Amino acid sequence: MSAASIATPKTPNSGIAALAAALPADLSHSPLFGILGVVMGAGIVTLAGRLLTLGVADLRGHLGFSFDDGAWIGSAFNVALMFIGPFTVYLGGLLGPRRVLLTAASVFTLVSLALPFAQSYSVLIFLLILAGLSSGTFYPLTLTFALRNIPLRYLALTVGLYATSVEGAVNFAPWLYGVFRNHDAWQWMFWTQAVITPLMMLCIHVGIPAAPATKRTGPAPSFAGFLYASASLALLFAALDQGERLDWWRSGLFNAIVAGGTFFLLLALIRRLKQPNPLVDMPYLRQWNTVLLGVGLFAFRFCLLATIIVIPQSLAARGLDAAQFAPAVVWTAVPELCLTFLAAQLLNKGADSHLIMAIGFTAVAFACVFNADFTSAWNAQNYFRTELLMAAGQSFAFIGLVTSIILQAIASGGLASPQKVLTFSAFFHVVRLFGGEAGVSFMTHFIAQQEKLHSNLLGLHVEGGSWMADGGLRMLTAGLYAKSAGWASAAERATELLAAKLRLQAYALTFIDAFHLVAWACFGMLLLVALLRRSPLGYRELSAVRAEARA
Repeated sequence: MSAASIATPKTPNSGIAALAAALPADLSHSPLFGILGVVMGAGIVTLAGRLLTLGVADLRGHLGFSFDDGAWIGSAFNVALMFIGPFTVYLGGLLGPRRVLLTAASVFTLVSLALPFAQSYSVLIFLLILAGLSSGTFYPLTLTFALRNIPLRYLALTVGLYATSVEGAVNFAPWLYGVFRNHDAWQWMFWTQAVITPLMMLCIHVGIPAAPATKRTGPAPSFAGFLYASASLALLFAALDQGERLDWWRSGLFNAIVAGGTFFLLLALIRRLKQPNPLVDMPYLRQWNTVLLGVGLFAFRFCLLATIIVIPQSLAARGLDAAQFAPAVVWTAVPELCLTFLAAQLLNKGADSHLIMAIGFTAVAFACVFNADFTSAWNAQNYFRTELLMAAGQSFAFIGLVTSIILQAIASGGLASPQKVLTFSAFFHVVRLFGGEAGVSFMTHFIAQQEKLHSNLLGLHVEGGSWMADGGLRMLTAGLYAKSAGWASAAERATELLAAKLRLQAYALTFIDAFHLVAWACFGMLLLVALLRRSPLGYRELSAVRAEARA
């Protein structure tokens, strides 16, 4: 065997080579600014949603809204995000990502500035819908731009920056909101985005080239088809978001929302069968790895709930607020800034993205098993010993997953036409949102039901006449007598205190179950990774193909 044959890496088939050669060698403007702009968009919308979730109770209190009214504040923003996702395919196909992003970012900035001044409920909801519709274009167009415009030498950097911005926004948000709350500056839960978004617009203006004017041939895109699909997904998303509060199928409103979403979904299917949309290539999504990676993204969003819901709520059950439980999740975010780039560089050196993903989910599973030692006496510092492992797991899992998605798009011919890229991006955007909301709904329902179960089981051991229960009550009553209005008042306060302790123990057992649930989800994801077909293309092979194509 000659030295030349040894030095030349084995290349994929000719179809893969043609696709790799079609990737841009460089952007027509500044590539780093283009990368930074679209990555900032993903981080901004993630931060906006997380800050709104954390601050909805304070916002409701400042403006004097009821609990039921306040429950729709977050839903208005998130449902609008869901609605605009598929519709972004229509907008991006007609106008190009640069024009859509600049227009949407301008609207989002103005709305974010105005939101703290909304004094009526209807105005607030309207502005939140506008904020969701405008920022909801950021995610799908980020992946679209990355797949069609990022040069190979910046691909690993892009994946690392993307993972850092999204995960950093999720885990830094509690600390950031804690700072706002401690300084009585709740308005900055909106103004933060208004300050950052113009920087994103500047990067997009400098780094993303304008879409060339093209003459459209064939049938015109169906506005109605996108409208039906977006309306159906938005209504079904709203049903998931409000299901636990409305008591699911026992609520007439929940049934009406589901019926409306199903009706629009049928209209979208009928429209699709009668007049296929030229901007959507649904058959392209019918590929084994594409479907499994969609399931993987769904599962990853569920695994993130360990730091989004389980850890914060386990500390909030003791009465800790965002500023007090924030160190537990910030401790995850800080190492992630380095670990995501480490994972990206490993991929750039030839590591298999499926292996990186499997390592990440394994680390998250072990971190959750260690966290299952939780007791009702834990505080934020008790999580520090496992958060480095959690950070490594989430970083590696996310990097491996995003890389696998990008390589699947390239290897499956996703760059052959804008329709395929837009369809691919919209599919994963819908999965990301639905995966996150379905996971939150399920985990919220799981925690509520498990708390009831454990409360009932613990209550069976605290019965009147039991020497342990009566002895504990007498001791508490005696201790409270000096600061009570009499023995009856002291006994009543002792009973309430005992009930609170039982509830706290029930929550402790519930969060242990929740950690085990996330660990089992990670184990299931390992099985899914094993079922993925090996990609014919990796970063190293892609670079080799590019070098041969340019030679």
